[in-house]
Amino acid sequence: MLGQYYYHEIIRKTIIAFGTLFNNIDIKHKLQNDTNYSVIKVPIVYGPVEKFLARLEQKPDLRKRVAMTLPRLAFEMNSIQYDSSRKVSTMQTFIAKSIVDDKTVNKVFMPVPYNLGIQLSIMSQYNDDALQIIEQILPYFQPSFNITIDLVSSIGEKRDIPLILGGINFKDNYESGYEEKRIIIHNLDFTAKTYLFGPVPDSTEGLIKKVQVDYYTNTVTKNASRQLRYIAEPRAIRDYNDDQTNTLSQEIDDKVTEFIVSDATLLSKNDYIIIEDEEMMITSITGNEIKVIRGQDNTIITPHESGSNINIINNADDALIEQDDDFGFTEYRYDYGDGKTYSPTKGIDVWKIISIK
Repeated sequence: MLGQYYYHEIIRKTIIAFGTLFNNIDIKHKLQNDTNYSVIKVPIVYGPVEKFLARLEQKPDLRKRVAMTLPRLAFEMNSIQYDSSRKVSTMQTFIAKSIVDDKTVNKVFMPVPYNLGIQLSIMSQYNDDALQIIEQILPYFQPSFNITIDLVSSIGEKRDIPLILGGINFKDNYESGYEEKRIIIHNLDFTAKTYLFGPVPDSTEGLIKKVQVDYYTNTVTKNASRQLRYIAEPRAIRDYNDDQTNTLSQEIDDKVTEFIVSDATLLSKNDYIIIEDEEMMITSITGNEIKVIRGQDNTIITPHESGSNINIINNADDALIEQDDDFGFTEYRYDYGDGKTYSPTKGIDVWKIISIK
């Protein structure tokens, strides 16, 4: 299991989304007559390593002292912790559509909830600069703010990730000597409640395409025999392959339920057919005359002209049902009294051994 390569970049996307929230903050300095004389865009960087590398590129001679431009923002991830309060069953799955091929669906296991601890630091020389920045941030967090992140781009899995503001603390090096530059630092601690996904399978194996239920005469199924079996399978309610199996040999209005087709040998009882946009179910066939129940699956009963194409809805159309399409169900009911039971491993009915005490 471990060792299968995959990388959804979820943690990276969460950190980038967090930093993007604060990349457009400005402060203003005013004269005594309350007119603006400078507007400063507050820069933001990730972590101390990137800040050091940026300085290394700008000033390769590290022996020269370079003053830090203030104010500025810096943020970094400082913890990853499992969130048991959001845990779901490890076997629970959901169906996702591939964004590469919208006809392909995948069975994906539910993600694992994790909390990412992220600290945002506000560094300033003047207290008023820090307060301007803080007041542009705090009103949006009560105490959380949701951001939408495309966690798994291959299946288009987007989720709202809450960012929760936990607390604020600050420190000031005002007690340093006069020759030292004053730096006020406010630290804001956030928690991003994100989700981590495992590998996304390339196959559709595991999708439920058939449901079978056996009913027993007793709640103690160990010694009870089955009496009724119910099976349900998805059924297409429109023609996908435009097979044009037949043509209508007469004009019909919205009251006709018996009419002649070009070749009824290609049809069978209980088949579903489509004439234009109306779906019908065949109840009987006599020669080339068929009897139908009209307006199936909520389609509208309308008149049809002679020569209209008749498309049959069959297993070929059932296999082409796409995710998010409307579909019906083909249902089967069987009565039993043979004492057998269904074996999921063998896929057949087998005799049941009943213990007698």
